Amino acid sequence: MPADVRRIPLGSRVVVRWRLDAPDEATGATLTDSVGTLAERDAQHVVVETSRGPVTIALARVTTAKEVPPKPSRRGAPHLALTIEDLQRVMVPAWGAVERGALGDWQLRASAGYTQRGNSVVPVGSPGRPLAAAVEEVEHWYAGRGLPAKFALAGPQGFEPADDSLGAVLLARGYTVGSRTLNLTAARETIAAADPGGPAVTIADDLSPSWLEAYHRTRATVPGATEAVLGGSPRVLFGSITPGGGLSQQLGLRAGDAAGTAPIALARLGIGAGWGGLGAVWTDPAYRGRGLAAHLTARLAVALREEGVSLLHLQVEHDNETAIRLYRRLGFVVHSSYAYLTSPQTGGARQGSAGRVAP
Repeated sequence: MPADVRRIPLGSRVVVRWRLDAPDEATGATLTDSVGTLAERDAQHVVVETSRGPVTIALARVTTAKEVPPKPSRRGAPHLALTIEDLQRVMVPAWGAVERGALGDWQLRASAGYTQRGNSVVPVGSPGRPLAAAVEEVEHWYAGRGLPAKFALAGPQGFEPADDSLGAVLLARGYTVGSRTLNLTAARETIAAADPGGPAVTIADDLSPSWLEAYHRTRATVPGATEAVLGGSPRVLFGSITPGGGLSQQLGLRAGDAAGTAPIALARLGIGAGWGGLGAVWTDPAYRGRGLAAHLTARLAVALREEGVSLLHLQVEHDNETAIRLYRRLGFVVHSSYAYLTSPQTGGARQGSAGRVAP
């Protein structure tokens, strides 16, 4: 599904197809593609910073546009060929947040405490000031929202935060390390081909009341913040499996939300930066062991074909052996990892270099 170039975040890597003023003299082509960073946009034009320089394109000439993944940093399978930092950037839009901020290249997220991903910093690139000063600003930003500062610090599988320059600063300030997490990646077609089969899958663009009601059973939620986070990606697909759904429901003879029609398996796919991010995978305990999660994941991978997205990522805690086995069977492999480093402070703000975090 082509994206509206007016809705793609600035700074994204994109391919924009647009109409030429006149057919190309050599080929007769009437369309051309510009690939690069979406650098500027106003009511009439977009500017794409390509390898040959900036290209200004009138919006009226744009026919399609979409985000594409970062350039690979090495040879090999595309889902493994990008850097750890680039994968961290790719993962950011796949999970929503109530509020976002920026400190240089660092990205800050706050969501009333709902999920660690929705309430943490992605410290990729430069914050534009010394690390100690940057950490103080981050702490001030989160303290103003009644939250502890939390950093998602990435590295190779099994890395130690103390060996990272930022990690060393945080540990010296009393931060604690927790929730060590693996980043798994895969090619879309690998996952789609691994479908074990199963019941009908529903894939919707919007968060439905029945999906949300089932999701409430999977974890503690925060009214308002949960909905904002789940729906907060550039594009989202909500997958579910529901028993029943037979002729009586189709004919309206039995209510669609009658007993036996609530979802028994869920998964969410957040699409951004040219990747699909799988999350919120859950199966009702009474129905586990039947391959529903694998089937649902594979069907969401198939749905990515229409989105023009060929790469998938997901995050799983390093000691969740059951989930890791499932995803490995489907074809996911470990790319990298991260750990959350959390400030001991839950309130109050340090004085000094505060207030410069961009909204």
